[in-house]
This record gives sequence, C-alpha cells and structure tokens, in this order.
Amino acid sequence: MSHSIRKQFAFIFIGLMTGTILACLLVNNIFLEKFYLKNKQKALQDAYNKINVASVEGDIGSETFDIELRKICGKYNISVIIMDADSQMLKSMGTDVDILARELLDNLFNKTKGNVLSETDGSVVQIVFDNKLQSEYIEMWGTLENGNVYLMRSALEGIKESVLIANRFLTYVGSCAVILSAVVISLVSKKVTDPILELASISEKMTHLDFEAKYQGNSKTELAILGANINELSEALEKTISELKTANNELQKDIEKKNKIDEMRTEFLSNVSHELKTPIALIQGYAEGLKEGISDDPESREFYCDVIIDEASKMNNMVKKLLTLNELEFGNDVVTMERFDIVALIMNYMQSAELLAKQNDISVRMDEYPPIYVWADEFKTEEVFTNYFSNAINHCEGEKVIDVKLTKLAGAVRISVFNTGIPIPEESVQHLWEKFYKVDKARTREYGGSGVGLSIVKAIMESMNQQYGVKNYDNGVEFWFELETV
Repeated sequence: MSHSIRKQFAFIFIGLMTGTILACLLVNNIFLEKFYLKNKQKALQDAYNKINVASVEGDIGSETFDIELRKICGKYNISVIIMDADSQMLKSMGTDVDILARELLDNLFNKTKGNVLSETDGSVVQIVFDNKLQSEYIEMWGTLENGNVYLMRSALEGIKESVLIANRFLTYVGSCAVILSAVVISLVSKKVTDPILELASISEKMTHLDFEAKYQGNSKTELAILGANINELSEALEKTISELKTANNELQKDIEKKNKIDEMRTEFLSNVSHELKTPIALIQGYAEGLKEGISDDPESREFYCDVIIDEASKMNNMVKKLLTLNELEFGNDVVTMERFDIVALIMNYMQSAELLAKQNDISVRMDEYPPIYVWADEFKTEEVFTNYFSNAINHCEGEKVIDVKLTKLAGAVRISVFNTGIPIPEESVQHLWEKFYKVDKARTREYGGSGVGLSIVKAIMESMNQQYGVKNYDNGVEFWFELETV
C-alpha cells in the first residue's frame, strides 16, 4: 500500500531521528568550542583564586599548597609560574617554565599581544599563538594581591580536534541509532497496523453484508476497543437488516390489505352520510318552518332556533372527532412521547370538570396519590381520559358516583374510570370500539354522542402501543387504560 500508516510511521520517526542528530552536530560545531573555552576560563579563574589566597597567607611554599596546585594543573592541563617583584621565580608547575617566564616578562613590559577575552585590575585573560611551538593557548596573567606576578597557560590545540571527534562519534552513534530505530519502529508499527488491516478487512466484508467475520484481538488498547465496537456494530447491522427484511415482508402484507382499506373507506363514508342525515334533515325542516312562518309565537321560533343550533353543534363536534380519528388511523398525527405526572394531569382535568359533575348531581371520588411519572403523549392521554370521563357522566345512574383509580402494575400504571349505572350488554362489549357503534342510539343522540369517542381512544392507545379495555360490574361499568411508568 503506497499510503501505508506503517510506512508513514517509519518515515516520520526516521526523519525525526535524523533531524535530531543533524541538529546536535550543528550545535556542536557552533557552541561546543565556546563552551570548552568558557570551562577553560573558569578553571584558570579557580586556580588564580587558590594561588592568590595562598600568596596572601604566605602558604605558597607549603607542601599542602604544592599538592593542591599540582592537582589543579593536572586536572585542567595548566602550566603555572609565579615570580616576585625582583623577577625571581617563586613557584612553577608544568612544562616549558623558561618559555612561561619570558612570556610573563614580555606581557608585563609590552602589555598584551593576544586576543583579550577579559581584563580586570589584577589580571588579563587572552588567547595567544606561540610561533615557536606553533600552538594556540589560553593564558591568564597579572599581579597577585601581595605584589607577586603570575602567568597560567593551557593549550587549546585539542579543542577543534575534540569537536571533530565528538561529531564523528555522534555521527556513528546516530547512524546506528537510526538503523536500529528503523528496525524497531517497523516491528512496532506492524503490531499497530496489523489490527488496523484486520479491521479494514472486516469493514470491507460488512459492506458486502457479510457479518460472520469478527475482530479477535484481546488487548486493552484503543484498537481493541474499536474492534469490539465494530463487532457490536456488525451484530447490530445484521439484526437491523433482519428486522428490515421482516418489515419488508410485513409491508407486502400491508399492500395486500389495500383493498380492505378501500372497503373501510367506503364504509366510513357510508356511516358518515348516515350519521349526518338525521341532523341535516332536522336543520332543514326547522329552518324551512322558520322561513314559512309556521308559528308567529316568539317562544316557538326560539325553540326552532335552539334545535337548529343544537343539531349544528352536534354535527360540528362529530366532524371534529372524525377528523381526529382519520389522522390517527392513517398515521398522520405524530405521537410525541414525553415524561409527565399522570396524577397532576387527571387532577387538573377533574377540577375543570367539577362544575359539569355538580350540574348532573354526580359525586366524583378519587383517592390522593403521590406523583406517578409516565412515558406517553400528554395531549392524547388527556383526550383518552376526557372521553372516559365524559362517557361516565353521560351514563351515570343509580347512586350517581364516578370513581377514578390509579393502580400500579409491573412497569406500568392502570387508570380506570368507574360509573354507577346499567352494565353494557355482553353482546355489545366487543363492538364498543367500532366507529359509529352505539349501545343505546336514542340515549346517545340525547346527549349529542356520535359513537366515535371510543374509536378515538382505541386509535390513540394503539398508536402508543398500550393496553385499554372495559369491565362490567353489577352496579356499573369501568373503562381503563395503561401507561408505561418511568
């Protein structure tokens, strides 16, 4: 592979190693000689301090000072000569003492003649070239605090050679390091890239819907985590595709139901026409009576107008419910699942319906419950409860009691609305949820029912995939529905 990560790792690492070594060589060439010279200057200064202290204290001829001076000179390759004011030699250390003596006298009388590095009242540090020895030296000379004169010298001839040797050694070591690093990075990058290539192969198979291959690495690195995620992704995709195929199969069945849907639509239009026929006929009859002036009595005219308004209101209410039912059944109404307190929702509605219950001399009972949070469409849930409660008010008889209960189940809560009255005939129970079905048509018409309310309840509960139902008692009827709790 021309763009292999392994090759890129190797090239980057080798490039960094090579660049580092070249940078070290450059730093050596520029700064090593200066650094070496600074160390030489410091060594001369240290030697001067010890000689000056010994001369002031009169220990310059002692054996202790002689040993200490020998150590300093041997360590830093320094030659030293000390003379009194009469040019008599007091102490010397190192080679070419006569040359040093002449150099000292020459410096004292002719002043400096070399490249001066620093100069103070008592000393001068300079670089000189000895023509006779054909060598370059760094030397420090001047007057001690007791009046004696001195000169210290150290050869610089080896510094350039030392830099060359250091650079040559660094080049050899660096070259070996680059080669060794190239081998190591090749092995290390192989360990990294092999799992990547394995993952690439698995992902390529997944593009062809082959989900059998699985990542087998068992390390705890990021690549192992990625491999585990790809394995999970593979399983999820396989499961999803299986579900899609199942859904596609179901879709084929749905297509086969198209004719049944057309039949339902025809039946729906027939039922709507039938339900609207009576109120339209009444409105038309009473309106014609008003126009023809059948009765001049104001009370009769008001009665005619009330009938027209009442029938129009029933028609309007039925049309609204039919539109709602149509949206639910054909999936045009989006179900928004949200978390809310069902107890608060019921209490709020019952407060608003309290006046309606009192007008019908109905006693509404409900125990106190702590907040119960559910997942559902809050607006549609309120509509279900409203339908149940309205039915309970319209059919409440006998003791005229409506009992609202919440019962906790495993992962759900059941909301039930019970009203005293005549139980529903058993043969009618299974048809309650059908559109336009009415157990007692005369009574349903009396309170303006359209036979659509429970069909709306059915559509809403099925859209939320929840249970609902009805139960007969000797003294009344209970309608219930369930919601998933948090």
